[in-house]
Amino acid sequence: MAEVTDADFEAEVIGAELPVLVEFTADWCPPCRQMAPVLSSLAAEESDRLKVVQLNVDTNPLTTNAYRVLSMPTFMVFRGGEPVRSMVGARPKRRLLEELSDVL
Repeated sequence: MAEVTDADFEAEVIGAELPVLVEFTADWCPPCRQMAPVLSSLAAEESDRLKVVQLNVDTNPLTTNAYRVLSMPTFMVFRGGEPVRSMVGARPKRRLLEELSDVL
């Protein structure tokens, strides 16, 4: 799964043609680590309809603060350069797919 940074967030997320699911994550966050295989699987299965990326909140404070992310993991869906959905906390893949259904 791709990682984005403050430096390339605009190019990779805001400028993306597909909807983008951004996981705001941290190395010290157990629920974030729990989500890694779910997101990798989602990225592989939905690659034609959805781009999935991670942003480390500890090393990318500008983007984290710009979107007022306070809890990890926070999932934000961007479409056409705008955040269209935000979800907080780990969840099973089935539930994540249900929550993304209207965005895909």
